[in-house]
Amino acid sequence: MCGIYGYFSFDEKVSGDGCLREMAERLHHRGPDGVGLYSKGQVGLGNVRLAIIDPEGGDQPYFSDDNNVVVVQNGEIFNFRELRRELELEGVLFKSDCDTEVLLHLYLKMGMEFLSQLNGMFSIAIYDNREQALYLARDRIGEKPLYFSKDASTLYFGSEIKAFLPYIEKNINHTALNAFLRLNYVPAPLTAFENVLHVMPGSYLSVTNVGVSEVQWWNLTTQSDSELQTEERWQEEFLNILDDSVRMRLVSDVPFGAFLSGGVDSTSVVGLMSKHMDLPVKTYSIGFPDPRFDESIYAEMAAKRFNTEHHSKIVDYDIVSEWSDFIFYCDQPHGDVSFMPMRKVSELAALDVKMVLTGDGADELFAGYEKHVPFLSRQDISLYSDKEFLDGYLPYLSMFNTEDCKVLWKKEHQNKIDWSLVENELSEALKSCEHFDPINKGMYLDMHFLLPGNNLVKPDRMAMSKSLETRAPFLDYRMMEFAFRTPGKYKLHNGDKKYLYKKAVTPLIGEELAYRKKQMFTVPIGEWFRGELSKYCYDVLLSENSRITELFSSVYMTNMLDKHVSGEANYTREIRALIAIELWLQNSF
Repeated sequence: MCGIYGYFSFDEKVSGDGCLREMAERLHHRGPDGVGLYSKGQVGLGNVRLAIIDPEGGDQPYFSDDNNVVVVQNGEIFNFRELRRELELEGVLFKSDCDTEVLLHLYLKMGMEFLSQLNGMFSIAIYDNREQALYLARDRIGEKPLYFSKDASTLYFGSEIKAFLPYIEKNINHTALNAFLRLNYVPAPLTAFENVLHVMPGSYLSVTNVGVSEVQWWNLTTQSDSELQTEERWQEEFLNILDDSVRMRLVSDVPFGAFLSGGVDSTSVVGLMSKHMDLPVKTYSIGFPDPRFDESIYAEMAAKRFNTEHHSKIVDYDIVSEWSDFIFYCDQPHGDVSFMPMRKVSELAALDVKMVLTGDGADELFAGYEKHVPFLSRQDISLYSDKEFLDGYLPYLSMFNTEDCKVLWKKEHQNKIDWSLVENELSEALKSCEHFDPINKGMYLDMHFLLPGNNLVKPDRMAMSKSLETRAPFLDYRMMEFAFRTPGKYKLHNGDKKYLYKKAVTPLIGEELAYRKKQMFTVPIGEWFRGELSKYCYDVLLSENSRITELFSSVYMTNMLDKHVSGEANYTREIRALIAIELWLQNSF
């Protein structure tokens, strides 16, 4: 687990080691264990390292014997030992026990086709001097981030935008910010900065003096959800994949543990970890004084069932004092305040371990959210056209609607916005998965937009801000492909979320934990906005120092706050999104 960064100069004006060292300093939290740099001619690559595998011998970059190929990566390749054994049988000699060296030799053997051999979470940068080409690759679903910005002279890239932000012209992307108001996150490939984009999940960029091209090397829509099998056979395959995925993610040369909320996902992961480990699993959870949001009783129950070494902490509304910090580490506005407790549980875990396993991804794969039930359970939904599906489902995905956004934005900014972007992007995604049944269409939208846009940003940025690696067994590519070969009725059945999944794990985790009511991992921020934090809301959004009033109507925001504080209406999501924008503006401009 690390951070990567660098540049490619089209006009051959060299940025050099000084630029790379500055980038390394801005990503120090991602890799406090070491810094590696390479610069030659028009290209520079760098890595900051959080040492998980081969702490003594795994420093990056890695070079081919003739120094023509250079590799850095952020992430972990979970099947690297199997891949290494195959290469050794072909006569390849290794100088370390690190997975990055395996990437180098795979590339030398196969070119960029090597990506399909990897089971892992990764962002990879490869410079091939033989072709004078830089390749920037990202894992299948976007567990590891990778951003870039290109102008006429230079392409900069980094695991976080802050790595290269001082070297580019900073401007607000109004369309992206409006999409954030609609969805509560900025959908990739856009970012809130003009001319800063994501390398898309399952894709790589080829950068040469001729320009930049994109290649998609993996696509979830190649699966077909028409695969039929008995419920028993499905449960057996599901458990086999999850068990092996957990086993693979236990490879580590440093202490590790797991986040444990007591929910079905994290409990299943911890239960399988305990089967493969001789020592008790170290587990970590956060609780809240408000019982509506507190899962600590279930975390304790799961910890007791699997005899874990459990650590927990209660947090209160003073957690909001760290709101600006979490926006800083995200580089963009995110309205999901569960980022804050995620950072707290990461801080707690980082006292003991350098890596944790999580339950991320299961809700998006197997229909675990309450929003999935009211629309996707409709009896006639299979008769809907794509437009009818989108019109019906969008209210469950969105926050502000277009009409509200047009009132919120000041008139001088409205002509800078593509108002149809969200609908167009969702519509294109639906076209690409038209062979899926309606339930899996909903799951695909979550996988394509929500996961890389928000839900995977949370564990990566919040844990890495505390120099902690997270691994998500449910996002093994075998599990993702299996999930989208699964008919939707096995996921959402008569309103029962994770229908066969919960049946499959009940013998492992027990009926009470398998079928307990889902609680959101968040804080009671809406109530705090009416009480202890009401003055904070007015100060952040409507003071004379507020930057957000340059973009949005003060009258609209005042009316919203007044109605929320008085209890006349509930604008929790909208207020926290606007606060996130203000804090992002303060951090970035």
